[in-house]
Amino acid sequence: MDKKAIDWSNLGFGYIQTDQRFVAQYKNGAWKEGGLTEDATVRISECAGVLQYAQTCFEGLKAFTTKKGNVVLFRPDLNGERMEESARRLEMPVFPKEKFVEAVRQVAEANQAYVPPYGSGASLYIRPYMFGSDAVIGVKPSEEYEFRVFATPVGPYFKGGAKPISLRVCDYDRAAPHGTGHVKAGLNYAMSLYAIMDAHKQGYDENLYLDAATRTKVEETGGANFLFVTEDGRLVTPKSPTILPSITRRSLLYVAREYLGMEVEEREVLLEEVESFAECGLCGTAAVISPVGKITDHGKEILFRSGMEKMGPVLQKLYDTLEGIRLEEIPAPEGWICKVC
Repeated sequence: MDKKAIDWSNLGFGYIQTDQRFVAQYKNGAWKEGGLTEDATVRISECAGVLQYAQTCFEGLKAFTTKKGNVVLFRPDLNGERMEESARRLEMPVFPKEKFVEAVRQVAEANQAYVPPYGSGASLYIRPYMFGSDAVIGVKPSEEYEFRVFATPVGPYFKGGAKPISLRVCDYDRAAPHGTGHVKAGLNYAMSLYAIMDAHKQGYDENLYLDAATRTKVEETGGANFLFVTEDGRLVTPKSPTILPSITRRSLLYVAREYLGMEVEEREVLLEEVESFAECGLCGTAAVISPVGKITDHGKEILFRSGMEKMGPVLQKLYDTLEGIRLEEIPAPEGWICKVC
């Protein structure tokens, strides 16, 4: 299939409407079959549960054109599993993982003309999401839902290479113990908007959130998990029941252990020990790894040895290896690559 006439090299990270999306409806206690549609409009009641009580969850993943010329998805089964968990926590009906993967695959295949070519650094971003669609005025779960998947081509998150960013230790809390921090709920992101805009006004790129209970342990940012590299080359990532389990992080930890032979630690990370690390980065679907050069803790600056000019050497090797796996330049572990066409 011929590609769309898009300037792939200048593609930003924003929404461009594509040809097809997937829609399935939940009514009378069961999911209907669902299928592809050209209609990009969502029609719901003015009293819909998603509008009144934020009953919604979502996922994010990408389709790539690989070195072999294939269009592939990266570990979509894990996105399906995470969305199942999000739905359970928000008292929404589970859209089964197997149907989730097939819906995502259909959307990627139907929009393959929008999948950027190999070597462009761009990809097709895919957004599955679910929301309460029927009228709900009392505080209770919806009785009807929609599961939808759309796709949009996006450019590399960092044009011209990943430059280290600066963070501040935030005075706001991202998630409470026994709350919803471990699921991908829309309400979590709504709560972070004020804090991120305030950080930007203060000259910072992102917030570092601490645990709400003791405010002594590193959690994550508004939308990414932390990675730290010790002076002796160990990879450390915070462990907490209120952190969203990142699929990118999970993959990077495996790559560190099995491909690079690194020692990996998933544990509580105290804020007071952050200054002892050699490298720091954020990991997530959009950028894979965003290097962090500086963290400011209420006037105290923590500067990492890797500096503010480029990604540190260990994180760069991790990034390059995972990218090589996703683009079929490096052999992938079994089950990681889902071929679309």
